[in-house]
Amino acid sequence: MLEIKKVSKTYAGKEGPQKALAEVELALGQGEIVGLLGENGAGKTTLLKCILGYLPCRGEILLDGEKIGRDNLARLSFATCEHSFFPNLTPCEHREFYEMHFGNFRAGRFETLMDFFELPLCRSLKTFSVGQQNQFEVIMALCQGADYILMDEPFAGNDVFNREDFYKVLLGILEPTETVLLSTHLIGEVENFLGRAVLLRKGRVVGDITTLKLEEQGKSLMEYVKETYQYRPDRVQKALEEIL
Repeated sequence: MLEIKKVSKTYAGKEGPQKALAEVELALGQGEIVGLLGENGAGKTTLLKCILGYLPCRGEILLDGEKIGRDNLARLSFATCEHSFFPNLTPCEHREFYEMHFGNFRAGRFETLMDFFELPLCRSLKTFSVGQQNQFEVIMALCQGADYILMDEPFAGNDVFNREDFYKVLLGILEPTETVLLSTHLIGEVENFLGRAVLLRKGRVVGDITTLKLEEQGKSLMEYVKETYQYRPDRVQKALEEIL
């Protein structure tokens, strides 16, 4: 289990300290596909980077009761739109590098996903389009052999058909012990693929619900999000009236 206990993060700002996370409490069990949702600046990326140890923070982050460090960090992988691959290397060279450093690297999955996305094996990543680079970033996160796969807006720059097909493939390839934490704005697209949704607002968890519970309540995920954020459908009309 991945446990996040009272995690807080503050950045220095021109107008004083800016709180990005405020005592976030969250637990992720094995086999879950969890959507991390929230408006821009809600703290989604900050939370993912704190889990991985990229950012210092207050509070505790535990993996099966142990702090995350050199001995268990390989159980976490990360796909980010900021990219973490080596641009001068080819996919084949990345595979060799990962096989050397990650004993659980999933070579068969790598070959299947490279073929699925129709990505060239022997061209350097810097020659790929942004969409192809994002696809490759996701492939490496899924093939590392991690138990917890964190994704931060992984498909920015990809068309809707590629994204939809990927979610279907994702459900088909994940093993029961693999957990995905997916940060995204594309709520409508991921609704049918998530088992649980966690909502952040101004650095705090303001919602945490399973899709099964939403079905029992007769609500869509978008309805739940709007209700939780107290979205006012008349705000656009009022703004236009004031302008005109």
